Amino acid sequence: MGASRYAVMVYDDERETQETVALCADAEDLCADEPELDRGTFQLLGCAPEGGFAATLADARATGSAPLGPLVLEVLDRRGDGFGWCCLYDVRVLDDRPCARDLSLRDVTIEASVDEEDRIVPHPRPLSAGYRLLGQDRLHDAREEPLGTCKDVITPFDGSAEPRESPPVRLLGCSATGTLRAAIEAGKEDLGPAELVRLDGSGRPIQVAADGDLVAWAPAARGHGLVDLVLAPRSRRPPTVAPQVWRLWEDGRPSEPNAWAACGADGRAYWLTTALHQHGRGPDRPPGTACHLDGRFVTDAPGFFCALGEAVNGPGGYFGWGLDATADALCGGFGAAWPFTLVWHGSDIARTCLGPTPLLRGPETFEGLVRFLTGKGIEVRLD
Repeated sequence: MGASRYAVMVYDDERETQETVALCADAEDLCADEPELDRGTFQLLGCAPEGGFAATLADARATGSAPLGPLVLEVLDRRGDGFGWCCLYDVRVLDDRPCARDLSLRDVTIEASVDEEDRIVPHPRPLSAGYRLLGQDRLHDAREEPLGTCKDVITPFDGSAEPRESPPVRLLGCSATGTLRAAIEAGKEDLGPAELVRLDGSGRPIQVAADGDLVAWAPAARGHGLVDLVLAPRSRRPPTVAPQVWRLWEDGRPSEPNAWAACGADGRAYWLTTALHQHGRGPDRPPGTACHLDGRFVTDAPGFFCALGEAVNGPGGYFGWGLDATADALCGGFGAAWPFTLVWHGSDIARTCLGPTPLLRGPETFEGLVRFLTGKGIEVRLD
C-alpha cells in the first residue's frame, strides 16, 4: 500500500485524548458541494418595515427592484419571544403595496433563495405577533440588523420535494489498530464515532475532513489484513475543491506566498479553513507593526482574507476567514493585535473586482473592507 492519505481517529470516553485507530489509503464519496439553493417568490404580509428594509423598499419603488441581502424570519410567540426561525438568502424586493387588512402596514413581494431545511417557513402560533425580520448590518461586523416585523408569509414551496440523500463515505484499504482492531475482531458492526483526518505526504495532519459514525466494515481487496470502513458523516462534507487545496499543502505548510491564488473563490474559501486548522496561537507582533498585503490576486472576498492571513502570518497564514473571524483575531493571539498598519499593495485590483456596491451576501466590497479595518483601529495605506 502506498502512502496513507487519511487517518481515522477516535476519542476516549472522556474525550480528553485521541487515538489513531487506522491509516487509510483513500476515501470514496467524501467530498460534495452544497446543493443549489431553491429560489422563489415570497409574500411578506402585514409588514412594518424598519431601517435597511424601509430604505430598500424606497429603492425598489424608484428602480423596479432592489437587493436586500440575507433576511432572517424569526417566528414569535404570543409574548413576542422568538421560538423558531428560517433564513432567506439573496433577497430582492420586487414590489410593495398597502396591506388589505391594515392600511398602515405593507404587503411586500420578494424573491429569495432558501436551502432545503428552510423550504417551509415555520408558522406563527395562534395570537402570535407574527415574525421579526432581521438582516445583516453591513457596517458593523455583520451583526443582526432589525428590519421590522410582518404578520404572515406565503411561501412558494409546498414541502413535497424529497430530501436529498448523500451516500456514506467508504474508507478504502484501512490498516486498523488498537480499539478499532479489537472491535472488528470481536465482530462488532457499529464501531462508534470517529474523525477522518487528511494527511500530508509526510503523514502529518492537514485538517479534519469529516466526522461521523463508523457503521460497517468489510475485508479490503487492496491487501491482506486491510479493511474497508463505512463512515456516516454527521457534519458537512468537504467541498469538491478540497483535494486541490490539500495538494497545495502536500509538502507541509507552503513556503511561498500566494499558493492559494491558483484556486477559484470556492477553493480560496476552503483554503482559509485549512489555514485556520494549521494556525497555532502565539505571541502577537509589537504594536505599530506594518504588515504588507500583496493584493495582486485579491479578485474576490476569500482572496482578500487569504492575502490578509499571509500579510500577518506569512505563507499559509491565517487572520480570519470573514469579518467576524478577523474581528476575533484582532483580540490577540493570531499574530497581530491593533493598532498596526496594513500596507495594501495593488489595491486597485480589489477596488475593481470587488467594486463599490454592497454584495447581496455581505459587506465584503472594497470600501466595506477598508471601512471595517479602519473601524478596528488599523491604519490602512493603499498602494
